Amino acid sequence: MRRLGANPLAFPDFRGATRRLVVVNLAAYFVVLLLGFASSNLLVWLVDHAAFQPQAFLHGWVWQPLTYSLVHFGIVGTLLELLSLWFLAGFLEQNHGDSWVMGLYGASVLGTAAASLAIYAAAGLALKSTVTAPPLYGCFGGIFGLLIAIGVLYGDMEFMLFPLPISIKARYLAVIYGLVSLAMLFGEQKMYAFAQLGGAAAGWLYLRAMPRRGFNFLLSEQWFGLRNRYYRWKRRRAARKFEVYMRSQGRTVRFDGQGRQIDEKPDDRSRWN
Repeated sequence: MRRLGANPLAFPDFRGATRRLVVVNLAAYFVVLLLGFASSNLLVWLVDHAAFQPQAFLHGWVWQPLTYSLVHFGIVGTLLELLSLWFLAGFLEQNHGDSWVMGLYGASVLGTAAASLAIYAAAGLALKSTVTAPPLYGCFGGIFGLLIAIGVLYGDMEFMLFPLPISIKARYLAVIYGLVSLAMLFGEQKMYAFAQLGGAAAGWLYLRAMPRRGFNFLLSEQWFGLRNRYYRWKRRRAARKFEVYMRSQGRTVRFDGQGRQIDEKPDDRSRWN
C-alpha cells in the first residue's frame, strides 16, 4: 500500500503556495498576539473587523470572508492549523502546482464563509427574528477543503497519524474528520461545524469545476477561446463583405460558417490562371 514518500513521518517541501500560506497565517497570529498584549480594546476591534460575522457582512463589511481565516487564537490551535496546512498543502502542491493549491484553499475559505452566512440566514427565517451569530475565525475550513481533495484524489494513500505509529487511508481520514464536524452540529459549536462542512463542499466543487492545472490555466483557456471566437467572427464578416463585392463584379463565391471559401468546382483550375 502506498505511503507518503520514503519517510511517512516527513513533511513535504516548504515552498511556493505552502510557504506563503503558512507564513502569512503565522504572521497574522503574532499580530493578534501583540495586539492582545498591547490593549484588549485593540484586540476587540480587530475581531470585530476581521473575523467573519454574517450580520456585519450583510451591512457592507465585504472583506470579512477573506480576512477571517487570518484571525487565530491560542498557541495549540494555531500550531495544529499551521502544521496541517503545511502537510496538506505541501503534498498537493507537489502533485498539482502552486496556483491549483491556492485556488483550492481560497475556494474552501470562501465556501466556509458562505456556509456560515447560509446557516445565519436559515436561522433568521426559522425564528423570524434577528439572530446574533458568533464570529467565525481560523483557517480550519480551508484545511478541510485540502483534506477533502486528498481524500478524493488519493483515497488509497496511507498517512501516518503523528505521533502515533499507525497509518490510515486518506479517504478514511477525511470521513472521520467529516463525522467529527457532523457530531459538532449537536453541540455548542454548530456554526463552526456547519461552516467547515461548507469548506469541504467548496473544495469538492473546486475539484469538479477546475482543471488539473489550476485557476490560471482556466483563465488562459477562456481568454484564448474568446480571442479565437473574435478572430472567427472577423473572418466570417470579411467573407460576407467579399461575397457582396464579388456579386458586384458579376461573380458568385460562397463561404461556409467558418468563413472558408466553398469551391463548387474543385477540378476547375481556370480561376488560378
